[in-house]
Amino acid sequence: MDSYEKLGVFYLGRPYDLEKRSLGDGYLLYSSKDMVTHGVCVGMTGSGKTGLCVALLEEAAIDGVPAIVIDPKGDMANLLLTFPDLCPEDFRPWINEDDARRKNMSPEEYAVSQAELWKKGLASWGQDGERIKRLRDSAEFVIYTPGSTAGVPISILKSFAAPSRAIIEDMELLNERVSGTASSLLGLVGITADPIRSREHILISTILSYAWQRGQDLDLATLIQQINSPPVGQIGVMSLESFYPSKDRFALAIQFNNLLASPGFAAWMQGESLDVDSILHTPTGKPKISIFSIAHLSEAERMFFVALLLNQVLSWTRVQTGTTSLRALLYMDEIYGYFPPVANPPTKAPLLTLLKQARAFGLGVMLTTQNPVDLDYKGLSNTGTWFIGRLQTERDKMRVLEGLEGAALSQGARFDKAKMEAILAGLGQRVFLMNNVREDAPTVFETRWVMSYLAGPLSRSQIQSLAVSKKSPQLTSWQPPQAPGYPPAQQPVWAPPEPAYPSQRLTASDPPVLPPDVRQYFLPLRGRGRPDEFIYRPATLGNSLVRFLDMKSGVNSTEELSFAVPVPDDVQGIDWDAAFPAESSISDLETSGLSGVSFAPLAASAGSSRSYAQWAKAFADWLYRTQQIVLMQSSVAKAFSRMGESERDFRVRLDQDFREKREEAVDAIRKKYAAKTNSLMDKIRRAEAAVEREKMQAKQQQMQTAISIGSTLLTSFLGTKARSTSTLGRATTAARGASRYMKEQTDVQRSAESLAALQNDMKVLEDDLRRETLELSEKLSPLNETFQQYVVRPAKKDISVKAVALVWMPYRVGPSGTEEPAWN
Repeated sequence: MDSYEKLGVFYLGRPYDLEKRSLGDGYLLYSSKDMVTHGVCVGMTGSGKTGLCVALLEEAAIDGVPAIVIDPKGDMANLLLTFPDLCPEDFRPWINEDDARRKNMSPEEYAVSQAELWKKGLASWGQDGERIKRLRDSAEFVIYTPGSTAGVPISILKSFAAPSRAIIEDMELLNERVSGTASSLLGLVGITADPIRSREHILISTILSYAWQRGQDLDLATLIQQINSPPVGQIGVMSLESFYPSKDRFALAIQFNNLLASPGFAAWMQGESLDVDSILHTPTGKPKISIFSIAHLSEAERMFFVALLLNQVLSWTRVQTGTTSLRALLYMDEIYGYFPPVANPPTKAPLLTLLKQARAFGLGVMLTTQNPVDLDYKGLSNTGTWFIGRLQTERDKMRVLEGLEGAALSQGARFDKAKMEAILAGLGQRVFLMNNVREDAPTVFETRWVMSYLAGPLSRSQIQSLAVSKKSPQLTSWQPPQAPGYPPAQQPVWAPPEPAYPSQRLTASDPPVLPPDVRQYFLPLRGRGRPDEFIYRPATLGNSLVRFLDMKSGVNSTEELSFAVPVPDDVQGIDWDAAFPAESSISDLETSGLSGVSFAPLAASAGSSRSYAQWAKAFADWLYRTQQIVLMQSSVAKAFSRMGESERDFRVRLDQDFREKREEAVDAIRKKYAAKTNSLMDKIRRAEAAVEREKMQAKQQQMQTAISIGSTLLTSFLGTKARSTSTLGRATTAARGASRYMKEQTDVQRSAESLAALQNDMKVLEDDLRRETLELSEKLSPLNETFQQYVVRPAKKDISVKAVALVWMPYRVGPSGTEEPAWN
């Protein structure tokens, strides 16, 4: 048999012979690239649908493909129940004790039986604890529970943030996002709204569109305020009051306010933000299998959240680069009610758009249901792979055939309805038909044993214990990493050191009088207070334009950089090494300070224009010495990070590039081995035919010899002396037949040995192919690579000092004489 551990393929099971009701040879390997054209799985309860889909998600995780799993029933959290040691103690907390009682077993005995069952089941499909460990190491598995703190909670506060510029500039995409968000919001308060006829829908859509077109974020509290007092005075050609009177708007605002004020809604306002990028990868770039368990939510809450999530996924998809490989997987277990053939819930539009367009960006969509009649098969005509299990009714079969035919026609493939109907009638438990438009014919297969323990829907307490044990420190305390494009000295944040002056220094109530050619500026003061609570202290502000140019890494960027350094008393020179970054340029400063605030003494040299000319020269030298952009360099991918790109984002980008290059390289390797493989396969087929032929000839010779010997013995027993000569001839003939039979047996053995030698040659060839592809994977993979630093420094000619000036910085003086910065 071929090895199933191959790059870019999912091991889902083995071919199954419906006529013989037995497994065939080889493995059912599904190319991950085929999932880019999406998939759908249908099958009645007990068909094994959950096991098949769990296996597919396990394979995606092993292959490094992140996934978003929407779980309305609570089954998919079983993906976290993986036990590499296969010990009964690991199974014990998750067994169904009712099942144990029905079998007259104690929980401990039942756990032992389940551990043994899983061990034997995995072994029968060529798997073991090592593969389970590989699964766990390949991805981070997380259970999110929106509206609950049982798992990792999700906050929707940022879910009404303005979409990306690409969506805002595309009116069709923006309208889709606005309409979907408005529908999901209204559904949350029990309003089923038509986007054309409902004034509630039109009002909320107008508010969302108005804010998002201006790049403004919204949260639920702001939305409630704007429902009551919209930012527009006219909707269409009608005045706001005529279209939606204030009394009615207030009633709608009250509905949303009641929702926001309810204690149960508080769980929606805490936790991680609904950010698809961080949902798909950890802060270190490791792929995540993110399971959104929503079984605990009401119907309206489920629809609201799923619509919100789908719209976020759609927005994320829009900003990705095009690819032909599988970048991520969106899986929804039990699509019933979310993608109906007639109605238009808020989830339907984003799903349709994803099915039509997501393939170009490497997002595969996998939908499952046990209710085929509830699916919009016209919408699923864009689906390239159908997994079909045992169906309950003839009506279900007819609807599935309708969907298969539509999918085949849309892909330009031939569809044999009669043959397909006959296959569907013979499917049994864990036996599925895979109809892949990229394959020449449909395949019947039995699903493999899954590595995850299928305990069934998990309770809140079980999810809670899983979330606690699986949470990594990043999930509880993670902060976005600093962008490596800039060293700390270049971070555009006011972060001055402690003042170098004691507050007891003598001060003046007016700024010093300076020559006309020495300009002085003031940082805007932050906060309120009496003038005597503040003090102005002098600093030198340097403002510059610095160009970073490097052909090797592709960097070509001009940055405006500002730095400030305190001016101590009696200074002869400025120590730019003590400077701290400032986000203000000269144009941002004020030309007068707050009246009544005292001024610290100013060194005499700070009142001379010559000093500023010298300090400007020193500032340029200091910039040349200290300013740099630090990039990451991948020696494996021969690539550089972009300016401001975090290590996580760099790894994710390289991993996607790696997947595309890997698929191209693997195809090239397979083509290289194709001639040898085909030649060996021809020889094996001829050798198999020879073995069968020799066996048949040996069997025929055996029968002839047996007949001849039997005839001789019978004649000898019954015959006379006259027949003795004939009997002797027959005996001689029988002896020759036996000799020929022995020769035929030798020929059979020789042919079998030749076949075994050819099969061994094929195994060696397959091992060489596997080794070469694995070496290629290890060579190209960037996930575990330690990046080198690559520094880009500016040339002297690319540093332009725009200004070096005196700036007064306000400090707030505390009761004990301590000072703290008080500027914006």
